[in-house]
Amino acid sequence: MKIVFMGTPDFSVNALENIVKAGHDVVGVITQPDKPKGRGGKMQYTPVKEKALELGLDVYQPQRVKETEFIEKLKEMNPDAIVVIAFGQILPKAILDMPKYGCINVHASLLPKYRGAAPIQWSVIDGEKETGVTTMYMNEGLDTGDIIDKVVVPIDKKETGGSLFDKLAIEGGKLILKTLIELENGTAVRTPQDDSKSNYAGMINKQLGKIDFNKSANEIERLIRGLNPWPSAFTHFNGKLLKIWDADVCDDVVCESCESVVNGMITHVDNNSFIVKCGDNSLKINELQLEGKKRMKTQDFLRGNHINTGDILGK
Repeated sequence: MKIVFMGTPDFSVNALENIVKAGHDVVGVITQPDKPKGRGGKMQYTPVKEKALELGLDVYQPQRVKETEFIEKLKEMNPDAIVVIAFGQILPKAILDMPKYGCINVHASLLPKYRGAAPIQWSVIDGEKETGVTTMYMNEGLDTGDIIDKVVVPIDKKETGGSLFDKLAIEGGKLILKTLIELENGTAVRTPQDDSKSNYAGMINKQLGKIDFNKSANEIERLIRGLNPWPSAFTHFNGKLLKIWDADVCDDVVCESCESVVNGMITHVDNNSFIVKCGDNSLKINELQLEGKKRMKTQDFLRGNHINTGDILGK
């Protein structure tokens, strides 16, 4: 099949590789423009561009896919299908209607749940037991097109946003191959989405990671996992930013040296960890990172930093 591939981040790379290895004719790879990175402002390729060049594919990076010049270039490619995975721009109707088999999106959730930009992180934050990948025919709505196929992926008890990202990228790479076969042999189904069962997984920003210890320990623990590795959950200790990378929910501990206990207070410290009171239950902190320091296990952190019962995080 003659395919145009649209994608930008790491999540898209596995699918691109699989499509090429399966023998499909990838006539063009469309990705977001390069962006400057770091203090030097050196332009950095997107992960998809790096992989496409490695595979010897033609790469196009339009500022806006709605531009007439780009649409005409796409028509010249004459793709049978356009595969879209985390591309980062909305496709106009002129592109959606172009390919014989349509524009096919690989989305990292079990649609109609978790439409939008950050389904992976939110599925962990919200405490879902499972998620998955969906392939669908794209339309002019946001992740609202008819479903072709799905694969279910369980969410482990200690799943992070990063580990789930990796799992779903692999499953997405497999599912798109199955979907392309179904399109080509005419067995692909069209299952309309039930909009009443949809919810929106909004974009993740750094401020979302600020820990509110008035919330339950379960909620905070899921937030920590969901925002690992980016942008991370954080609080403050002695005026410095403190990222929390791993924690376990535990029962409250009586703090005999504390006159009264408030949420965010450290109620227990030993050689390996410390415990923080939350709105419901407590958190045992296993891994953290103080501003200006490297990420480390709590037992290593405690060797060089003084933490006492009664100290309060968040100030």
